[in-house]
Amino acid sequence: MEYLQPPAGTLTTSMAALSAGVQPATIRDWVRRGILTRCGGTPKRPVYRLADVQAARTAAKPNRPGQRAVKAA
Repeated sequence: MEYLQPPAGTLTTSMAALSAGVQPATIRDWVRRGILTRCGGTPKRPVYRLADVQAARTAAKPNRPGQRAVKAA
């Protein structure tokens, strides 16, 4: 069960994804890659600081071998 109201200034994974304009899987990937860190919650229900989510959104993302390049429009 998700938080009904996470602690002030924090976001759940779903809320962080909405805030950053990405999928929840992307938030979990950013955590795995060290771009975003959890600030509390439980292992199954982590929470993130709003400022950290916004910083991760604009942070440079390291490339991985075999990753497809993003084409500029």
